[in-house]
Amino acid sequence: MNGLRIRPSGDRALLVDLDTLDAVVDLHAVIDATRHPAIVDFVPAARTVLVVIDSTVAPVSNVRTWLEAVAAAPTARRRATAPVTIDVTYDGADLGVTSELLGVSVAQLVERHTAADWSVAFSGFVPGFAYLVSDDWPFEVPRLDAPRTRVPAGAVGLAGEFGGVYPRESPGGWRLIGQTHAVLWATDAQPPALLAPGARVRFRRAS
Repeated sequence: MNGLRIRPSGDRALLVDLDTLDAVVDLHAVIDATRHPAIVDFVPAARTVLVVIDSTVAPVSNVRTWLEAVAAAPTARRRATAPVTIDVTYDGADLGVTSELLGVSVAQLVERHTAADWSVAFSGFVPGFAYLVSDDWPFEVPRLDAPRTRVPAGAVGLAGEFGGVYPRESPGGWRLIGQTHAVLWATDAQPPALLAPGARVRFRRAS
């Protein structure tokens, strides 16, 4: 795994810097599949993975050596889990403009969005917001020139290489193509987030 850099983050965590999002996804899959017993949590982001360590199980230096070894030969792949299906009404405020920007019809955009096998690369922005990526999605979608001050909960959006669903009302600059009633974040659920890093997602046109 090229471009691997490991730095201490406090006295019981390591921050792994990587060159690409694909490398982050690969390392997350390796840690998930072959987890070192001292790792108590690992949090991916766009170019990093934070690894939290229980030093009573093994010293931080031991986990660092293990990370270097597994990153050098990332043979593990994402777990073959069933996808989370999210029903979407494709009536978003930016649906028509987005299809024009991408040079496809509205019907073609919806077809590509529902045909893609998405996965959660990482979470952020607000609790429950998952940044979705797909090898089946060829588009780079420009963000809005001026973000909206209010995006409703359940809005389905696109920005750059990512797809996503707003878990609650918030500002946002993604282009909105639809709406879902799926609950993305519930504090009384276990786990509270519907979509965790590594999860697979499929969108389905609501009937």
